[in-house]
Amino acid sequence: MDEQRIQAYLNLIQQLLTCPSGEEVQILESNRELVDAELLDLMAAVAEELAADGDQNAAEFLGSIRNQLLEIILESPTFANPSSQNYLEFLIKVLLATHKSKGDPKVVYPLLEANLDKLDDKFIDILQTWASAKLSELEPEKGEDIARVIGQFSILIKQFTLGNKANNMEIAIAGYETILTVFSRESNPQNWATIQNNLGIAYSNRIRGDQADNLELAIEAYQLALSVYTKPDFPEDWARTQYNLGYAYSNRIGGDQADNLELAIAAYQLALSVYTKPDFPEHWARIQYNLGIAYSDRIRGDKADNLELAIEAYQLALSVHTKPDFPQDWARIQYNLGIAYSDRIGGDQADNLELAIEAYQLALSVYTKPDFPEHWASTQHNLGYAYSERIRGDKADNLERAIEAYQLALSVYTKEDFPQAWASTQYSLGNAYSNRIGGDQADNLERAIEAYQLALSVYTKEDFPQAWAITQIILGYAYSKRIGGDQADNLERAIEAYQLALSVYTKPDFPQAWAITQNNLGNAYSKRILGNSAENLEKAIASYQNASEIYTCEDFHEHWADVQRNIGRLLVQQGSWYDGLSRLEQSLPIYRQTENLEALADSVYHIARTHHLIMNLDKARMNYRDALRIYNHLNNQPGIAICKTGLGMLMISIGFIDDARQELTQAYEICHTIKDNQGIDNIQQLLQVINKIKAKP
Repeated sequence: MDEQRIQAYLNLIQQLLTCPSGEEVQILESNRELVDAELLDLMAAVAEELAADGDQNAAEFLGSIRNQLLEIILESPTFANPSSQNYLEFLIKVLLATHKSKGDPKVVYPLLEANLDKLDDKFIDILQTWASAKLSELEPEKGEDIARVIGQFSILIKQFTLGNKANNMEIAIAGYETILTVFSRESNPQNWATIQNNLGIAYSNRIRGDQADNLELAIEAYQLALSVYTKPDFPEDWARTQYNLGYAYSNRIGGDQADNLELAIAAYQLALSVYTKPDFPEHWARIQYNLGIAYSDRIRGDKADNLELAIEAYQLALSVHTKPDFPQDWARIQYNLGIAYSDRIGGDQADNLELAIEAYQLALSVYTKPDFPEHWASTQHNLGYAYSERIRGDKADNLERAIEAYQLALSVYTKEDFPQAWASTQYSLGNAYSNRIGGDQADNLERAIEAYQLALSVYTKEDFPQAWAITQIILGYAYSKRIGGDQADNLERAIEAYQLALSVYTKPDFPQAWAITQNNLGNAYSKRILGNSAENLEKAIASYQNASEIYTCEDFHEHWADVQRNIGRLLVQQGSWYDGLSRLEQSLPIYRQTENLEALADSVYHIARTHHLIMNLDKARMNYRDALRIYNHLNNQPGIAICKTGLGMLMISIGFIDDARQELTQAYEICHTIKDNQGIDNIQQLLQVINKIKAKP
């Protein structure tokens, strides 16, 4: 109810209290649009306030008008018109069925199913108006009987799966709030606490209204229930409410997220002090499952420890929720266990990913596409991610499996029905195509770019700023690697995408993402074709230096080494050979320590080139051969080719022409195999130099 309407109700009540005797009917006729169940509720509240203030006459007068209004509403043409009468008859019928069957869904649900068209806002008005009138005219004992029936019906409608779920939940909430006028904490504390708990569940699952507000109302209701449900007097009710409270805190939007998760974990653990495995195995297992989710999401404490606690909780839940007895619960736990193993920090990473894949595949034995399409699609998406990260098996085959899983997920996740899930899957599919080994590399990058652009049709800056920014980064990376199209244009697009990402990923708010983007921007500027070459190098170095403000050697030693290597390369390119050489050499101990052989080989190769430029030819030859040895170990054909090309150039400069020809010929064959046209052109020019030298007398 909005404030403007509340004020209109209060103005009408004030007019009724102050008008000359006999004008009440005229005033009500003039304000007919305000005469409804909400007005009656507010009149009752004002009458109570007047009585509490000692103005008994005014309280009785207002109460008398309210009772007359109830009769008028119930007997009025509006209330008694065929449509409203049908609603009233249905209400009476469904309450009688609830009463006679003692709340048996087998009796009540067929009646609801036959009247789905009446489960709407009008039904709520009829329920509130009829109940308010009926409960006010009955003796307390009879009123409590009707209130209990309304309470039973509210539970049934809340759990009813057909019709409009949002309407069903609103009817349940209206029912609970109506009977709270009968069962007060003072007169009937146990029933009052039960209603508060049920009201909390309804608000927790409410579809209408603001989700954050609904969860606050749920938490408030559970806490009110716990003021009666103490552990010594009502252990099971107390434990059930603690569980519900934990669930609400786990989903809470308001407040501090870290605090909310701590409160959720505390509530679940309190519930487990009553819900033990021997006495309440199903409740115990359900709490273990939810505790696993809370630990997976936990912000405080050590992340690795939290994930171990989550895995342990899921495995405990599986000791009760077995596939034969609880197939859906079992599948849900396997799905979440897969997520936990995929994110796991402890243990062997290769083992963890195998366990994640196994868990997802187990979940899919229950979550089939025909029976559980959404769960099936979500599991396929996660399975795709696990395959894309997989360490064991053939990398090319793993990426093919990842692509297949993402495409399967997209057969359910359409943009129209599941826009966010569709966008997330397009993003992941783009990553898989970007890294794909099989197929044509140029075609793979085109598919990656297309998938990222599709994701951006949902991930807008306004609605999903972080998802938009990370997609811009990855799109920029794809453009920087792109084979098709104009190379100069591709690099411009990469730079634009990185700069767009930086409009969200600022240094104060997202320091690591900002540093990653600055590093990528440096890479793009270092390769840029358009613009002034010297200015591009300056911009590249500036971007790398920005990244180094976050990527310190102490906190991010490998990222720091990457930045040193990148700056070193560009300083050498600028002619600052010794400064560049120093930067390159600083990266070596880190790469050796982390066993990052690709990066180590690249640094050693550029050290060789720098020594070559400053005519330290022995050191140049030694470093070329060291880099070549690593590239051979990695079977990195482009790396082998550039090292052999460097050695060929070195041999020319020291007069070993036959050795130079041998190295360059081998490099040429590799470049031809890998279709490196630029490398082929460079080697052909060097071979022409050799031919000229050989041609001299």
